[in-house]
Amino acid sequence: MEVRVVQLEDKIRDYLGDLGFEIYPFKVGWYNEAVPPAFHLPYSENTLAFVVLSIPAMFDKAFKPFLRNQLLKKIQDPVDQCVSYHLSVVRQNLADEQMEIMYDYEMLPNRKPKFLAQTAAHVAGAAYYYQRKNVQKDPWGTKKIYGVCVHPHYGGWFAIRALLLFPDVEVPFLLQTNPIDCVTTEEERIELLEKFNFHWRDWSYRDVTEVKEKYSEEQKTYFATPPAERLKLLKLLGGFQRNAIH
Repeated sequence: MEVRVVQLEDKIRDYLGDLGFEIYPFKVGWYNEAVPPAFHLPYSENTLAFVVLSIPAMFDKAFKPFLRNQLLKKIQDPVDQCVSYHLSVVRQNLADEQMEIMYDYEMLPNRKPKFLAQTAAHVAGAAYYYQRKNVQKDPWGTKKIYGVCVHPHYGGWFAIRALLLFPDVEVPFLLQTNPIDCVTTEEERIELLEKFNFHWRDWSYRDVTEVKEKYSEEQKTYFATPPAERLKLLKLLGGFQRNAIH
């Protein structure tokens, strides 16, 4: 079984790694222990799952080639379409495996997310999820403070895109890897949460640590554009899109 899991991981990583994605394995039980019952994934605790991240290289390696070669649907976000396309290729490459995909933007009928992306990234060891509880002397009083994940190499310049779940693959032998705590002081954690909650539009929270790569100016422009206006932006950029947008 261990060999099968390694081969499975290698196949997924061999395809997605060249496109600016990272994958991290985890057991469903680790996730379920960390979230309220309403968010539990309906699988046994030893079920194999992977969290899928996009890193800065995804924009040039996956997104722009996708735009040149695929017809876009106006009703969907172009990046979401790109991620969905490449994960559908993973599904095809693993046709002998039962694989389920959950995307970060998918909602349950009660309008709650299908999974808590940042918690999944944390339990998989992909990125450390800094929350209010990680600050000992809380300065925010009654304010609502949201947590944020920090990647050990890319800081905040990444995104959590999806989960890949393999209901037929049990991994009781999988050992948990803790995420790297790269925002270690009380002052830095307060600064991170302040920037993320109150100044997120200026991107500064993403640079809370030294990073080896960040989004290009072109990529920043794209993600800074409101979702409803991104298709218009892609048309203005011209060379991006060979096919008409329908």
